[in-house]
Amino acid sequence: MIKIAIVGDIGSGKSFVAKQFGYPVFNADKEVNKIYRSNRQCFKKLKVKIPNFIYSFPVKKNELLKAIFGNKKNLKKIEKIVHPEVQKNMRKFINKNKKKKALIFDIPLLLENKNYKKYVIVFVKANKKDIYKNLKKRQNFNHKIIAKLRKLQLPIEIKKKKSNYIINNNFRSLSLKKSVKILKKKILINERSNT
Repeated sequence: MIKIAIVGDIGSGKSFVAKQFGYPVFNADKEVNKIYRSNRQCFKKLKVKIPNFIYSFPVKKNELLKAIFGNKKNLKKIEKIVHPEVQKNMRKFINKNKKKKALIFDIPLLLENKNYKKYVIVFVKANKKDIYKNLKKRQNFNHKIIAKLRKLQLPIEIKKKKSNYIINNNFRSLSLKKSVKILKKKILINERSNT
């Protein structure tokens, strides 16, 4: 089974690209949101670790952001609690789909992690203006929060260097779908010859 990870800047269209491969997608952000909404154990642990920020269940995203921006150490505390849960869900996802030819992983902080070498990494390259337009469409768009979140991630140039493939997103869905189709073929051929 080939594990393909989609990386890139915030708002570069990673989730859209991930869907176009036609394989099951593990979206880490969605998993994290599910955990905040439905995992009471996780809420209790967070309340113990960062009591000044977490007030009620389900856990609110803005409370977590305040905790992270209030003190960088809080991010590590949150990760220690949430990360094992995400990993558990990821193992279930892999087991459930183990007969598939490939699986797609949309994990924003994958390259910040040491495990990224197990994946074929696709970097989604997009124009800054297009990214900004795309981000502005989001319901809870906040320029300051996006800027702070970017600081928690590796610089874009480093992400690009660590990637095996680069795909250009011009935010025209038809041409992007075509590009993904071509890239998918390329990855399947290359990975077969590598095994």
